[in-house]
Amino acid sequence: MRLIHTLLGVLLLLLVVGSILRTLVVPRGLYSALVHRLWRVLRTVLRLWAAPFGTYRAQDRALTWLAPLVLLGMLGIWLSGMLLAYTLLLHGTSDLSWSVSLREAGSSLFTLGYASGERLQLSAIDFLAAASGPLVIALQIAYLPALYAAYQRRETEVTLLQSRAGEPAWGPELLARQSLVDTETALPQLYRDWERLAADIGESHSNYPVLLSFRSPQPNRSWVVGLIAVMDAAALHLALCPRSAPPEARLVIRAGFTAMRDIGRSLRVDFDTDPDPDTPIRLTYAEYLGAVAMITAAGFAHERPVEDAWPHFRGWRVNYEALAYELARRSDAVPTLWTGPRDFHAPVIPPARPTDRRPDNSRPTLPPA
Repeated sequence: MRLIHTLLGVLLLLLVVGSILRTLVVPRGLYSALVHRLWRVLRTVLRLWAAPFGTYRAQDRALTWLAPLVLLGMLGIWLSGMLLAYTLLLHGTSDLSWSVSLREAGSSLFTLGYASGERLQLSAIDFLAAASGPLVIALQIAYLPALYAAYQRRETEVTLLQSRAGEPAWGPELLARQSLVDTETALPQLYRDWERLAADIGESHSNYPVLLSFRSPQPNRSWVVGLIAVMDAAALHLALCPRSAPPEARLVIRAGFTAMRDIGRSLRVDFDTDPDPDTPIRLTYAEYLGAVAMITAAGFAHERPVEDAWPHFRGWRVNYEALAYELARRSDAVPTLWTGPRDFHAPVIPPARPTDRRPDNSRPTLPPA
């Protein structure tokens, strides 16, 4: 039995160390089943706690605690796993009782130094345990600056998008607002900024999936909703204006679905890597027509007939729609237009457009809907 305990201790220690290395050290977005299950359990508990309130705001307030709890839970599980592993090793390689083995393992792991089996052959295990505890805590502390640096970069662009695409963000609203205030020339720079941000998000969120649980400071903002909005605006721009649309629109769509696919792979989400442009999408033709009518009324001029532009828009959106909806669902993003369903019941929140307070004679004349 002691040999079995020793082997179990070695196996458990290897599993814990592997999870730590996958999550904190190896920059490859490796999947950690332990962290994923912890995230899933905590997310379910928080969603159930907020469910009786029946509103998105309640869900958002509850899920704000998801990321901190995941970080604390990761540390607690790793330390508890190491404590159990070293207890098994001490008990399996000596004649110490379970209580003494647990006491000595805890003393060494947390560097308290008050317990000792006074056995020379146990010194290597004690020293290893003494090094493991502070090392895991130090790695977790060093992990936080990388997380919050990526979070700050992400949220800066999401906040800047609010005045351009509404809150919550929506792709057609982005094009409509630029037409209303005559700032269409700013779109290429916006596409460039989000191309770079998409690359940043793809790298950081696939390497550190816990960032998916970090929510924006405001409940109606979300990085995945913002990215979908910019990609939808670029897809509409390319479909309706094939000659005048800036090349940056193609690049931001490419960067966006590449980032989503990187994140999807790290989360083991199934998706089609080469979808057929004629594959049906979940966004309906009626929704597309309503959005085009809205941006046309706002002054957005299109070069291609609306009916002819639909296959082109669908061909762009099929590259990212399914995966975008899945990421929006997993991150419990604000339920807004063109972003798919959520795991909680809440009405879709349209973007709020500020009131036009210019004098009547200076406002653009909009054609009837």
